[in-house]
Amino acid sequence: MSGVVTGDAVYLGLEPARLPTRALAVLIDLVVVWTAFLLVSMGLVVATASLDEAAVAALSIASFVLVLVGAPIAVETLSHGRSLGKLALGLRVVREDGGPIRFRHALMRGAMGVVEILMTFGVVACVASLVSERGRRLGDVFAGTLVVRERVAAGPGAGILVPPPPPWLVGRFAGLDLSAVPDSLWLEVRQYLTRMRQLDPAIGLRLAERLAGELVARTGAPAPPGVPAAAYLAGVVAERQAREARRALAPGAAAAPSASSAPWASSTPAITSAPVAPSVPPTPSAPAAPATPSAPSAPSAPPPATGFAPPA
Repeated sequence: MSGVVTGDAVYLGLEPARLPTRALAVLIDLVVVWTAFLLVSMGLVVATASLDEAAVAALSIASFVLVLVGAPIAVETLSHGRSLGKLALGLRVVREDGGPIRFRHALMRGAMGVVEILMTFGVVACVASLVSERGRRLGDVFAGTLVVRERVAAGPGAGILVPPPPPWLVGRFAGLDLSAVPDSLWLEVRQYLTRMRQLDPAIGLRLAERLAGELVARTGAPAPPGVPAAAYLAGVVAERQAREARRALAPGAAAAPSASSAPWASSTPAITSAPVAPSVPPTPSAPAAPATPSAPSAPSAPPPATGFAPPA
């Protein structure tokens, strides 16, 4: 079974990156970083022409550390494991439990990368990746991380669907702002929902509460009181899928969204009663217009007009 298995024997479905792909990603990163370092060095040569050799040496060492070591650490921390090379090849650094990395993970990987990649020209990193079962170099081993593929071709397990939310939660998150939720968090939520039955109940509850807390922080709206964390995650994911479906169908037919929104709104009677109210006034007004043929009753006025008969 190719994939990531946590310490709790939970299969996460993440495919570790292969050595050639990782090497190409590192090569792209090195080209970018060394180009930036050469530009900074050239600027320092011009700016420090009047300084003594000790000051120039100190600035050179500082620029080396900041550009070649500090910049990759900052990029991996801010992007949660995606450098330029990894982003180009669809790779990402994650924790062993599948979660996003933080500063301490990026710091350990960057510090060990100086020895593995810069000082030994990548020989130590290649040997460690070949020996490791999941292709991890020493920096990954000490940091508790691994590099996985984010863009994986659809396979037999790709047909696993996210379980639907409870019926009483359908359409309840229609007004939720999901624009600030990153794709990495959606991926974590989907992986949890598709495999929550395989988790230990206590571990699954903690994971669901963590993911629900991150969603609440991203959306800025608190979760409904009394709603379990797993049900809340399923409801929000279902709302996102419904919005994507409506956007996909919007160019094709304008009436399709209204038809699809009806079943979602039908679960809440308060919402269904609102659309019915506008439809009720037109029906009375239509009969009221024919009522104007009360003008036929005006023919009753002609009898007074024929009032010439009494004088006759």
